[in-house]
Amino acid sequence: MNIKKTLFSRVMVFCLLACAAQLQAQQIFANDAEWKETDAPPPPAFDVNKLILFDVPTSMSLVYGVDPATISISKTDSLIRYVVVATSASGVRNVMYEALRCATGEFKTYARYLPNGKWSLVSNPQWRSVFDHMPSKHPLRLARAGACDQSSTVRSVTELVNKLKNPSGQMAY
Repeated sequence: MNIKKTLFSRVMVFCLLACAAQLQAQQIFANDAEWKETDAPPPPAFDVNKLILFDVPTSMSLVYGVDPATISISKTDSLIRYVVVATSASGVRNVMYEALRCATGEFKTYARYLPNGKWSLVSNPQWRSVFDHMPSKHPLRLARAGACDQSSTVRSVTELVNKLKNPSGQMAY
């Protein structure tokens, strides 16, 4: 009987913690009704030889990286825009121009890079939660790797690049 009570207690604690985490996430990513997105600049040029890789543990078959030269932080709408490259073990690349909105925990894909070397703009890009059940969790991992500090955008591109290069938290000088 004590085993059942102990198991029940642990399950209840787990459920309470899960509910509290969900509530906290909703509070952290509260939507600001007055916020307005600025027009996205055209997709920037990128260099696959300069990618900073970041860990996406749910995607063992793909390696993700961002070219630091493509990262921009808009002071007007607090968006982080970047080019992310997903590379398979066979060398096939998926390249996307995206934005991350830390305040709401959302991301948007503006364009995809085609094999012919041209960008294809997404016809109606939509904001999607980084917490959604998607095959790739790269926007969430990028946010956690240093792009977002809770619901705040990282202060500068340099700070973000340092965090990506030094995931252990030690700053490079």
